[in-house]
Amino acid sequence: MQAIPTLKISISGVRGVVGESLTPTLLTRFAQAFGTYVGPGAIVIGRDTRTSGEMVRQAVVAGLLSSGCRVVDLDICPVPTVQLLVRSRNARGGLAITASHNPAEWNALKFVNSAGLFLTAAQARQLLDIYHQGEYVKVTGAEMRSVEASAGAIDLHVKAIIDALGPLPQSTRKLRVVVDSCNGAGSIVAPRLLEALGAEVFTVNTTPDGLFPRGAEPVPEHLGALCEAVRTHGADVGFAQDMDADRLAVVNERGEAVGEEYTLVLAARYVLARERGPVVANLSTTNVLDAVVRAFDCPIYRSKIGEANVTEEMQRRGAVVGGEGNGGVIYPRINFARDSLVGMALILHLLASTDRTVSDLLSELPRSFMVKEKLTCRSDRIGRVLKRVRAVYARWPQDLRDGVKVSTPEGWLLVRASNTEPIIRLVAEGETEEKARRMIEDLRAVVEDCLNS
Repeated sequence: MQAIPTLKISISGVRGVVGESLTPTLLTRFAQAFGTYVGPGAIVIGRDTRTSGEMVRQAVVAGLLSSGCRVVDLDICPVPTVQLLVRSRNARGGLAITASHNPAEWNALKFVNSAGLFLTAAQARQLLDIYHQGEYVKVTGAEMRSVEASAGAIDLHVKAIIDALGPLPQSTRKLRVVVDSCNGAGSIVAPRLLEALGAEVFTVNTTPDGLFPRGAEPVPEHLGALCEAVRTHGADVGFAQDMDADRLAVVNERGEAVGEEYTLVLAARYVLARERGPVVANLSTTNVLDAVVRAFDCPIYRSKIGEANVTEEMQRRGAVVGGEGNGGVIYPRINFARDSLVGMALILHLLASTDRTVSDLLSELPRSFMVKEKLTCRSDRIGRVLKRVRAVYARWPQDLRDGVKVSTPEGWLLVRASNTEPIIRLVAEGETEEKARRMIEDLRAVVEDCLNS
C-alpha cells in the first residue's frame, strides 16, 4: 500500500510535514517564486505560534530577500492581520506562515496578493508555473534590503474593528466572555480586542507557545475546556479560534458548543439588520444561513470552497457579508478576509444590542443537523471516488463545482477533496440528526467501497 503524501499544494497554498516534505529548500524556493511573481517591493509576513515557525520564517525571508523584496515582518500574528497590513501598507503582497487547523507536525505558506486577498486559482497557477520552472529573479548582495520588524500590527487590527463597530452598547452589565485561542496566533490579540469592546474577559489556552492543548480545529469535540470555563464563570458566550485565528466557533451561555456552522449565521444576522445586501457562502455552509438571509429579503449566492473562491464571488456580487461554514466570517467593511476577531465583535454586538442569549437567538432558526467526516485519500483516487458518487446518486440534482453536492428529499450531502490535507471530506445536513447521520453513513459506505476496491 502506497504511503499517503505529506505535501499538499493547492489554491490554499503549500502545506507539508516539517522535516519530511516541507524542507528549508522547498520553502526558500517557494518564497523566491512568490518574490518573482509579485515583483520588487514590500512583502508582509507573519506566522502562527508553531514550534517550526521560526525555521520556516528564516527560509522564507532568505527567499524573499534574494529575489529583491523588502520584508515587513509582523512576527506572531493572525493571518487576517497579515491581510489587513498588506492593504494598509500598500504592499506588493503577503505571506502567512501557518498550517491553520492541521496537526502540530504540519506547517504551510499562504500567499496573499496586493489587494490583501489570497491568490485566485489563476494567480496560484501563475505562481506554481514560476516555481516549477525555477526561473527566479536573483539580486546581488548590494541590492538586498534589510528586514523591517513592524510592531503594532495587532493594535492596528483592534483599532480597525473598534473604529468600524464601536465599543459594545452600554447596558446594565458587562458581557462576560471566555476565549480559547489554542495557544495560537490569537492568544494576545483576542483578549485585547474583547477588553477594548468593553467585555469582561476570561481566557483558556492563550499562552502563545505553539503547544497544542487541544485539536486545532474549533469543532465541538475539541472544546471541552472552553465549555467548562463558560459554565464556571457564568459567561454569556465562549469563543474558540484555530491556530491562525481566521476561524471562530461559539459556545452558548449554557456551556454547549453550538457548532462552527452558526458563527456566520449569527454574524450575518447582525450585519443584515443594519445593511441589506447580497450574502455569499460556500457550498458546504448550512442552509440555516439561507433562512436568515431571506428573512431580510436579501439574495444569497454559493461559491466553491476556499476563502479565495468566496472573496472572489463576494466581489462579483457586491456582498455585504459572507464566509464559510467552518467558522469563517468575512466582513468587507473591516477586513476582506476570514477574520475570527471581526466575528467575535459582530456576535458580541448582536448579543448586546438585542439583550438576548445565544440560545434564544438560535431557537428562532430552522432546525438543522450537520455531520462532517473525513477519510484519508490519495489525490490520484479522488476522481474515481467522485465518479462513483455521481453514479450512485444520479437520480438526485447535483452541483459539480467543487466535488459532488447532492440534494435529496432528506437534505444534502457533499463529498470533495480537501484543499489543505490528503483527505476526502464528507458532509451531510438534514432536518433531523437521524436523517443527517443516515445520509453520511450511506455516503461513507459508497466512498469506502470505492477506496477499497
